[in-house]
Amino acid sequence: MDASGSTARSGLVVGVLAAAGITVSLMQTLIVPLIATLPELLRTTTANAFWAITATLVAGAVAMPVSGRLGDLYGKRRVMVVSALLLAAGSFVCAPAESLTPMVAGRALQGLGMGVIPLGIAIMRDVLPPQRLGSAIGLMSSSLGVGGALGLPAAALVAQYVSWHALFWAAAGLGLVMSVLILLVVPESPVKSPGRFDAVGAAGLSAGLVLLLLPISKGSEWGWTSGATLGMFAASAVVLLLWGWWELRVPAPLIDLRTTARRQVLLTNLASIVIGFAMYAMSLITPQLLQLPTATGYGLGRSMVEAGLWMAPAGLVMMAISPVAARLSAARGPKTSLLLGTLVIACGYLLALALMGYAWGILIFSAVVAAGIGFAYAAMPSIIMAAVPRTETAAANGLNSLMRAIGTSSASAVLGAVLANLTIKVGPVTLPSEAGFRAGFVIGAGVAVLAALIVATIPGRRAAARRPLTDAPAGLDEELPAH
Repeated sequence: MDASGSTARSGLVVGVLAAAGITVSLMQTLIVPLIATLPELLRTTTANAFWAITATLVAGAVAMPVSGRLGDLYGKRRVMVVSALLLAAGSFVCAPAESLTPMVAGRALQGLGMGVIPLGIAIMRDVLPPQRLGSAIGLMSSSLGVGGALGLPAAALVAQYVSWHALFWAAAGLGLVMSVLILLVVPESPVKSPGRFDAVGAAGLSAGLVLLLLPISKGSEWGWTSGATLGMFAASAVVLLLWGWWELRVPAPLIDLRTTARRQVLLTNLASIVIGFAMYAMSLITPQLLQLPTATGYGLGRSMVEAGLWMAPAGLVMMAISPVAARLSAARGPKTSLLLGTLVIACGYLLALALMGYAWGILIFSAVVAAGIGFAYAAMPSIIMAAVPRTETAAANGLNSLMRAIGTSSASAVLGAVLANLTIKVGPVTLPSEAGFRAGFVIGAGVAVLAALIVATIPGRRAAARRPLTDAPAGLDEELPAH
């Protein structure tokens, strides 16, 4: 294949993988416009309705490291197709649902398909030419923000003017289309890991994560000092310690903890937790500010559709910043991009304190925060992949995605508690106060600064950090493998 044909084909592969990432984030976003009406739609209580959100969160956290390891062992494209089919299957279950049980089951199936993004990044490392890898990883990472930003107004429009069932039917069709495109366009990675799947390790990690994430997600409802919350936290600690003991002794572990303990990997994963927290803070706070009634004195009184449109540019900023982040990483190393990203996020939250009273102000500060997230998300996979063997790429990226998921769960719990405790009365209704939102922005800025301090301690080995960009096989420089 000549150079122009190779470039076109590699561009098509990157486009399909990025579209798959956007599809994943759409699956997470499409339920947001329904949150207020879910209890009525499913004929259940508000507390029970939130299981439709919690199920996706917990299932996704479990699926990402497990699907990553399965991809390393049995083929990344194969597992990616299965993940896309799980997204579609979950949507098919949710689409006709009229009660809570099928909705929760379908949303859990959707969560099991969340390994698409770390698998896609791992495939990129294995098959793309070196000069395309940095920008491709940035684009794939930014797909989370793009899908979320564009999916929110689109989902609100469909739910408002067509039917909420149509959201899931459309998502099911999208999942099937992505499965076919991945099969037709994306080559199977030539890099596989030897060994057998660690079923005991997968079960142990799954149990530990469920016991950890459920009380984080439901602690404000159950009570942070209740027996259920404290008991599950204690049980998660015991299970994860036993899981770690097993992983250090099994010949082919689910996650190689010795590799994970390398300073480069460990510190990047810690930073990922904090950056995930900072990212979700914006997603949690800004829609509420936009939609609260103007009678509060600080709410902007926008509809869900209008709020989504004001937030949509942030996702486009993430996409636009990804090639800039790739060039900066190539020139200065991904640690520089990651550090810059955390500082930009902190600046965005500080801007929010001055601009939160205006819709255009929310657009500006959310775009600044999104730019910082774009720098950070484009850099983290490169740092991770520089420090792990090629045969563990998907598992390592899956673990990094899990760390971000733990950060978003923690943000939901912490900021939910802050907004629930700092409230005002508007007539008979209790709403989050302006002080609560300001406290949330200060927490977001503080957490971003904490992330910057962690990133500053990551080893600054520029050559090692850039290895993924020069370590890829010829792959698409020559010819993609036949299907």
